[in-house]
Amino acid sequence: MPGVAAEAGVALDSGLEQQVRQLALGMASPPGVRLEVVVGALDARLRLGPCERVEPYLPAGTRLWGKTRIGLRCAQGATPWNVYLPITVKVFGQGITVATTLPAGTVLKTADLVRTEVDLAEDKVAVIADAESAVGRTLVRPLNAGASLRQTDLKARQWFAAGDTVQISAVGPGFAVNGEGQALAAGMEGQPARVRTESGRVVIGLPVAERKMEIGL
Repeated sequence: MPGVAAEAGVALDSGLEQQVRQLALGMASPPGVRLEVVVGALDARLRLGPCERVEPYLPAGTRLWGKTRIGLRCAQGATPWNVYLPITVKVFGQGITVATTLPAGTVLKTADLVRTEVDLAEDKVAVIADAESAVGRTLVRPLNAGASLRQTDLKARQWFAAGDTVQISAVGPGFAVNGEGQALAAGMEGQPARVRTESGRVVIGLPVAERKMEIGL
């Protein structure tokens, strides 16, 4: 059976493996990054009938990022079948790594950080791309030397406290409207916050800087 061995779990032949790589590289190609596709093996428990032509395809809803899968179907054979092949799509781009092993609770310094190529798809959480934005922040978990720095590795900043006067920006396409109000609760980075405006209206937005909040329109 060209392409897939009758005993699944055996590696694909070179021609079919190349088709899988080309499909993944063609569908997952954001600008400014380098891609690498690692092709896995089929489940060894599968028993597939002989097939003269196997076609790789992208299953609906599949995101070609990190650990994912490609479909394989028998397009020409006595018994049609359809299986899923595990693959890993590595997406290499610029990010920040730690220069040495650091314990949780470390307050990061410039010397702790290195800008280099990292696998953006290694984790679902976005990498830190700018060292300056990490300096002075606190690690919430230990990191080994060379590990990429992710958003969830850093303790969230508190941009304002309950009762603080907060500058509010309502941001829309091509415009921004500014005002101020009183925070009803602490404004933590990445979490929605509630502020009462001068007119008494309560608005919800995202804290973005010291005593500043943005509302998207």
